[in-house]
Amino acid sequence: MINDDEEDSAPVTGGSRLTGPAERNLNANRLPAFFPDVDSPMFRRPEPVFQRQKTEEELEADLERTAKEMTKEYKAQLRSTVRKVQKLSDRKAPPMMHNNPQDSGTHYNASTDRMPRTTLFFSVHDMVGALDECLRALKRASVSMTRIESRPSKSVDPGYDFFVDVDAHTTELVQRVIEEVKKVKVVRDVRFVGNVEESAVVNEHAVPWFPRKVSDLDTFAEKVLEMGEELSSDHPGAKDPVYRRRRYDIVQKAKEYRTGQPLPRIDYTPEEKETWRQVYTRLREMYPKYACREFLHVFPLLEQNCGYGPDGIPQIEDISRFLKDCTGFTLRPVMGLLTPRDFLNSLAFRVFHSTQYIRHHSDPYYTPEPDCCHELMGHVPLFADPNFAELAQEIGLASLGASDEDIEKLATIFWFTAEFGLCREGGDVRAFGAGLLSSFGELEYALTEKPEKRTFDPSQAAVQKYPITQYQPVYFVADSFRDATSKLREFNSMMRRPFQVRYNPYTQSVEVLDTKDKVQHFARTIRNEMQLLASALEQL
Repeated sequence: MINDDEEDSAPVTGGSRLTGPAERNLNANRLPAFFPDVDSPMFRRPEPVFQRQKTEEELEADLERTAKEMTKEYKAQLRSTVRKVQKLSDRKAPPMMHNNPQDSGTHYNASTDRMPRTTLFFSVHDMVGALDECLRALKRASVSMTRIESRPSKSVDPGYDFFVDVDAHTTELVQRVIEEVKKVKVVRDVRFVGNVEESAVVNEHAVPWFPRKVSDLDTFAEKVLEMGEELSSDHPGAKDPVYRRRRYDIVQKAKEYRTGQPLPRIDYTPEEKETWRQVYTRLREMYPKYACREFLHVFPLLEQNCGYGPDGIPQIEDISRFLKDCTGFTLRPVMGLLTPRDFLNSLAFRVFHSTQYIRHHSDPYYTPEPDCCHELMGHVPLFADPNFAELAQEIGLASLGASDEDIEKLATIFWFTAEFGLCREGGDVRAFGAGLLSSFGELEYALTEKPEKRTFDPSQAAVQKYPITQYQPVYFVADSFRDATSKLREFNSMMRRPFQVRYNPYTQSVEVLDTKDKVQHFARTIRNEMQLLASALEQL
């Protein structure tokens, strides 16, 4: 993904472990500001009301009074929300825990006394008699309905989304129910949900499997699409047996790695270090002019704490520890290109899959695939920024259990943000995408007037076509990482996934909010956090 401007061949852009839309086949923080923005109106010295200059004590009193006025309305809204959450969390929920006589701890009760739940999800247009037609379809399928819930539809306007539990527990019976409901003319988007806890699978209507614990990512260890130990015929190192053997040895370490083990350390050769030195030196010189301020804030910290520099290739174990201290993100070695679903699912756990091999020494300014230069120079720095880390995890959480169509959209959003994203800084535009920050030629090109630049809109970015063997004709510009995350959450709320998930950082697991007791437990957690927030605001 690194291209020299002097190369005559078509430029190759930065890659990731994503294979994007169907028509392509990919070959390939600023930490929180600790000082206030002096240009912000809140911290600007007010114009004197009287002829005399205000004292410092008077200015501080003015600032404190302004802060109280600004938070007064928010506190009222917060109290209202706390009351609502209080009502929900105080509802009596069935016990979730049990004590095991054989163990001194308390554990989640994974057993259940109820029958496995089979749930159908479908949307209907708001028409008289629409629900009656759907119920008659269930009757024709010879099943009994045990529960029905509805809500305003996110995909049919005007219309409703229905969740219906039925006593169908075999593949054949569920399929018959689906076919009968699909015959109803007002129905749209019939899907089988089943028991999400058990990842029930019934052909194309099932919710795709997704990892629930960080250790589930071990199942991706050998699921790579290409590259890794196998090289395409046009790869610069394809005909170099020494390079191929070296790649094989490094890839085997990633293949054998499992969650909880120390990350493998690579004893890089002088030839590999020289390749890194050339790439590092040239990119490091370009960053002050083109990289966003968040990136520039973190990069010196990586040099101080993780061994970044021209003389050696940093080890992902050292980098992973640093990232975990900053944002909770960690690195994990990978053999090669993952599927879009597997790669995005990992981000939900704040895990980034990183290669450890480096491009061929014959052409240090070009690579047809992601390598450690792309990962460590392009991606890693911003995973230490809390706001970018939140944006990346939001994409990952949305991908859990998503349809193939939505995975394609999310992968394309990742392409136009984490890989080739631009952002505004005052009157300037800077780069934050790893495909740009690891590519000499495209980093410079992207910030000229030649390509088209559009304001970041997830709904537009999700369907934007793009090339992978030349510079991008279109880039999306975010106002900030927070703004991009806010827009992404709104976009994700329109996805047709019949359940919500949340990441539990204490257990490094994903919780599916698909039952009342889970929602009520979550509500109690929110209530406690909001009470703490309200108390903190009262003390301002």
